[in-house]
Amino acid sequence: MDFAFEETQQDVRDLAAEVLRRESGHDDATSSGEAVWKALDDAGLLTLAVPERFGGAGLGVLETVIVLTEVGRAAVDVPALSALAFGVLPVVRHGSPQQQEALLSGRQSTAAINEPSSPLPDRPRTTVADGKVSGTKTAVLHADRAQRLLVSATTPDGPAVVLVDPQGPGVELHRNRNSAGFEWTVRFDGAPAERLGGAAALADLHACALAGICAVGDGAVAGALALTAEHLRTRHQFGKPLAAFQAVAQQIADAYIAARTLHLATLSACWRLSTGLDAAEDLDIAAWWLTEEAPALLRTCHHLHGGLGLDITYPLHRYSSLITDLARLAGGAHHRLDALAARA
Repeated sequence: MDFAFEETQQDVRDLAAEVLRRESGHDDATSSGEAVWKALDDAGLLTLAVPERFGGAGLGVLETVIVLTEVGRAAVDVPALSALAFGVLPVVRHGSPQQQEALLSGRQSTAAINEPSSPLPDRPRTTVADGKVSGTKTAVLHADRAQRLLVSATTPDGPAVVLVDPQGPGVELHRNRNSAGFEWTVRFDGAPAERLGGAAALADLHACALAGICAVGDGAVAGALALTAEHLRTRHQFGKPLAAFQAVAQQIADAYIAARTLHLATLSACWRLSTGLDAAEDLDIAAWWLTEEAPALLRTCHHLHGGLGLDITYPLHRYSSLITDLARLAGGAHHRLDALAARA
């Protein structure tokens, strides 16, 4: 299968890489996050999947995950994952014209799809009765800046996705620190809800979320590996670059193989999702590679950096923090392996 990008997709990648390279720096990416976010918006990279009638480019999943991959490669603190994969894509794919108009006109949404001890459940414990939602969601990204939350819930008709105003009645937001910054626990107690879609919409929301998580992880792994390779090429010991030592070369080679496999698994899954094919198994494979192999790969990168890798002023910590949060957001390696085993 040829996964080479088409001309438009290549242009999207080049533009995203250029904007991120110009606007972000490895010295203080957190403080420059708002500037980077504005630059991405000004370049039209946040509305690629938005229909043209709402001011977007009318593109799709693959173009969106290309942007997310570049965001991961830069490890910059912007709400791209929550806004695009958790918000724009599912609204475009399942929202009514009225919902799309309300949610895609320069306003940000995110999804609340994880529950305590239950990542991405097919039958959520959060329930909807008489148009009111009740339950608890964990690891919600950027709930404080979202106009609407896409909430997975169980209704009398089965699993569904509903829209909830995070600032509305019956909603409590509790901020929690994660490895890279903050996330939110959201409690609903009779909060008014508007239906977005049923079981098919929920399955697709999970698919878009996993595709986005894996895309950002793919980029973060690539960025950490490039940083490590440059360090090994330029740092000398006993008169030779570190890369010349056999043990070092073996470790970086293993890391490259893991990174390449994650990239291909992610690209395959996102390609299937973008073309309307069943991508569930491919996404499970990509998510397992992310949760199982990416954290180990980052530990290798830290090891190969020596003491420098532990310096908070050095950018490697941003990549490892990001990968830690992404792996947990996807449910962890054991959960992803169970999901794969269930398909056997």
